[in-house]
Amino acid sequence: MKAMTLVGKKLPLELQQREDLTPDAGQVVVRLSTAALNRRDYWITVGLYPGIKPPVVLGSDGAGVVLACGDGVDRGWEGQDVILNPGIGWGNDPAVQSEQFHILGLPEDGTFASEVVVPVEQLHRKPECLTWEESAAIPLAGTTAYRALFAQGNAKPDDRILITGIGGGVATFALQFATAIGAEVWVTSSSTAKIDRAISLGAKGGFDYREEGWEKRFVAKVGAPDLIIDSAGGPGYGGLMGLAAPGGRIINYGATAGAPESIDMFKLFWKQLRLQGSTMGSPDDFSGMVDLVEKYQIKPVIDAVYSLEDTNRAIDQMRSSPQFGKYVLKIA
Repeated sequence: MKAMTLVGKKLPLELQQREDLTPDAGQVVVRLSTAALNRRDYWITVGLYPGIKPPVVLGSDGAGVVLACGDGVDRGWEGQDVILNPGIGWGNDPAVQSEQFHILGLPEDGTFASEVVVPVEQLHRKPECLTWEESAAIPLAGTTAYRALFAQGNAKPDDRILITGIGGGVATFALQFATAIGAEVWVTSSSTAKIDRAISLGAKGGFDYREEGWEKRFVAKVGAPDLIIDSAGGPGYGGLMGLAAPGGRIINYGATAGAPESIDMFKLFWKQLRLQGSTMGSPDDFSGMVDLVEKYQIKPVIDAVYSLEDTNRAIDQMRSSPQFGKYVLKIA
């Protein structure tokens, strides 16, 4: 098998030839057709992620065909087209992941390879409405968006929803999922082109978050949002608290701009806001996400498709975040 392997911190991935995989009890080997990149892969390659221990095959998202089953696994899985749930060991509490929770692709070898071995519980049938490329695009980002919107944000069809930083994989899925259920969706970006693309996907409009006072213009034009899905945090977080409707919810699945400068406690209690964190998703969130994709025939937005050998080029492209949607690797 071939694998793009992280051999050291802040080094390009190295294409290696390895022995074919064999499954232990309770595991399966999947021959991968496609994989997809996430921002997580970029942060690992530049050394800004906890627990980096080379050598390791990166990649959390993948789709392919079950090649072999270990002891105790139903042989009916062999030959099945599947996608992989990258969140391993969530635990029994749907409200929060266990201490054993981890994501495929670190510390365990992931999907930037021709084969991967995973526990059988991570398998889910490939949605028939999706191509191989589209199937690989949905697992991590789709599950993160689904949990933020529904399990944590309680999104409803009559909600006005603001999604910040449109263009990334999670934000784009959140836009698609929210518009699919009939919610009114608005976005922010520093790119007019990305706002225009979001409008083509169903957003009502967008605002440039770099412009001073954009929040006041939002309220004057649109009204206050019931739900805000944010991945930035940082200095702009206070503005989101001021923007949110009374009783509103602000859900954060990341903090790319760092910690907020301050939290206005008066706004928090007087407006009765709910500030909620969200990380990945439970197995139920993953299944719910796939069901939603199939129900509404949602097609993931794919920015570009690369070969496995071009993985480093795809990762380097993520440095400046030019993409709208997902980068996908075609493996077989």
